[in-house]
Amino acid sequence: MSYNIKINYNKEVLIDETFLDAVQFKLFLKSIHGCLALKNTLMFYNGNDFLVNIPYDILAKCIIYTKTKEYTLTDHLVTKSKMESLV
Repeated sequence: MSYNIKINYNKEVLIDETFLDAVQFKLFLKSIHGCLALKNTLMFYNGNDFLVNIPYDILAKCIIYTKTKEYTLTDHLVTKSKMESLV
């Protein structure tokens, strides 16, 4: 399963990134949410090839899209059974 995030500002794509790991995707979303909530600049570097620096005044005006590219019936059933086991 892959996870995609797009950040657009004035019809320009600032970020169009795909994550294969759900944990990394959630951490990146949490960092974006934290920057918006605390009115901070989004600064992120993965230590290899991905560097982001978006000032808060621009980030607050961006449109942020997230989506899952593939979601199979098996994924749905596994998620549902996990949720039912918690109840």
